[in-house]
Amino acid sequence: MAAHSDNNEQIGGLEDGAWKKKSAEHQKQYSNMLKRADRNKVLKKLPDLHEEAFSKVDCLQCAACCKNYSPRFKTPDIKRISKHLKMKESVFIETYLRLDEEGDYVVKQTPCAFLGADNYCSIYDVRPSDCERFPYTDEDVILKRLPLTLKNSSFCPAVYYVLERLLKG
Repeated sequence: MAAHSDNNEQIGGLEDGAWKKKSAEHQKQYSNMLKRADRNKVLKKLPDLHEEAFSKVDCLQCAACCKNYSPRFKTPDIKRISKHLKMKESVFIETYLRLDEEGDYVVKQTPCAFLGADNYCSIYDVRPSDCERFPYTDEDVILKRLPLTLKNSSFCPAVYYVLERLLKG
């Protein structure tokens, strides 16, 4: 369960889900802030903000990313995961993946077939690199891929938390 603190109230109630409404209301502010931000200052703040966010957000209580979206499965991911599952790559692809509009392999269904009822990932140790890096709150993707950052802030409380803290300076 996410840690409780007064700080949560300052950023819109992570515990009660009020953050989703606030995130929707702040999309334009996030966009403007990230477009105008001093890249180096933001990148310097991200590691601490990332850590702070994950001291308050428990992914196992949420798993919205795994329940509603898919990472890209790149060739090294497919090789690693199919080997782990002792499946031929072609069988792994046929069983679990489809090509999306951009030509990337993604899961056929949501929630992800590897997500358990307890929100644990059955392939966590060999998960796709997109999953390992998500939600990108400790790297430059947060600035480089603005549409992705804004989308992620709508369903991931950690992204919302980091963006709210950046807004506050």
